[in-house]
Formats: sequence, structure tokens, C-alpha cells
Amino acid sequence: MSTTKIVRPLSPHLTVYRFRPTMAASITHRVTGGALYVGTLLVVWWLAAAASGPAAFAWASWFFGSIIGRLVLFAYSWVLIHHMLGGIRHFIWDTGHGLQKETSTKLAVANYAGSLGLTALLWLVVAIV
Repeated sequence: MSTTKIVRPLSPHLTVYRFRPTMAASITHRVTGGALYVGTLLVVWWLAAAASGPAAFAWASWFFGSIIGRLVLFAYSWVLIHHMLGGIRHFIWDTGHGLQKETSTKLAVANYAGSLGLTALLWLVVAIV
């Protein structure tokens, strides 16, 4: 029996790769997907409160009208829009387009810019109405 140890290559790790916008977009897409579950529970709470009567709905409306509630709604709207745009980005890739390194990087940056811009626009429209 031989006692020589076989040296095998290690799997690449984050320290090997340079952090790129596509990596950030991939991680953020996964995190926002998980956050949508929590946000959907808030939507269910709001609908259940509306169905439960005026007292429950008044309490839910008070919470969502408070500073913390509005911050939660703002974050949820960004999460929803960002995840949607990430899904569109993935759909583009599924068609075989945008797979080049430069194009995928531009799509990742556009995903962030678009989600921030659309969230701001949404809240401006809500504030006006």
C-alpha cells in the first residue's frame, strides 16, 4: 500500500474571482426571491385584515401608514421590481441573447439601475396620487 498523498485541485472560491456586477446580480436575485416570501405574508396579512373587519383593517392600515410600515413597503416594492427585472434578464439569456461577458455585465448594471429608478418612480406616483 502506498503512502503518497494525491494532491487534487481545490474548487475555485470567491477569493479566486474578481467580484463582478453579474455576481452581485445573481446573489441579489436569490435574496430577493426569498424576501418575496416574507413580503407576500404581509400582503396576506393586509387582505386578511380587510376581510376580518374594520378594527383589524384599521390596525393594518396604521402599521403600513407608519414610518416603519412605509419603509417595509418601499423595500418590498424594490425587491419585487428588482426580482422581476432579474427574471426578464434570465428570460433574455434563455433566448440565447446577452450571454457575452460585456453584455451580461451591462444587463446586470441595468437591472440595478432599472429597479432603483422604477421604485423611485412608483413611489413618486403614489405620493402624487
